[in-house]
Formats: sequence, C-alpha cells, structure tokens
Amino acid sequence: MFAERLLAVLSGERPVHWMLGHTIGAAYEQLVQLAPATPLRSPGPRPVLRRCSAHLPGHKDAVEACATITTGDRVRAMAFRLERGPDRRWRCAAVELDGLPWHGRAPRP
Repeated sequence: MFAERLLAVLSGERPVHWMLGHTIGAAYEQLVQLAPATPLRSPGPRPVLRRCSAHLPGHKDAVEACATITTGDRVRAMAFRLERGPDRRWRCAAVELDGLPWHGRAPRP
C-alpha cells in the first residue's frame, strides 16, 4: 500500500530516495524537504497506519487519498495524490501532512 511507503519515509524508517520512481513532478522535492524532519516519527512505538481512504476525482487516472496515523498518543493526518502516467504506472504527485502546506514549509503564524 502506498500510504505505508510514505509513512516509512516520513517516519525515518526508509530513506527518501526509496521513493524515486514512485513520484512525479514536485512530489519528490516535497519529500526531500519533509523527510529530514521525520514529521511522522513517534517518540514511542512505531507509527501505525490506522485508516486510508481514497477518492476518484471524476476520472480514472488520479486518486486522492487520506490516511490517519497514530504516532504515540497523537493521531496525525496525511493526504496524497496518485496519478497514472502514460506507462499506466501510478506515481505520487503531491503529499500533504496535517497543517503543513503542500510544499513542505512550516505554516505561517
């Protein structure tokens, strides 16, 4: 499941280059910016993917998904968009974490 792959990178279990070939456009750069801070790392047990749901936004070549993740005593949210390329492979086109803008910078005060 793609959400598990993202969780592994954003929790520091896997390096960001593990996502090469699974991302397109700016999505890889988003992960390069987000991953070093390991935003989904838990101070206690390993983060757990609790739920993932998907929405097809009106056509067959894109999926928008959201997931809830338990990190210690917190519940976090993660959203991502998958797009099917001309080679029919699904790749991540965008990632968003609860409250962080899509480009990975901290929200403005």
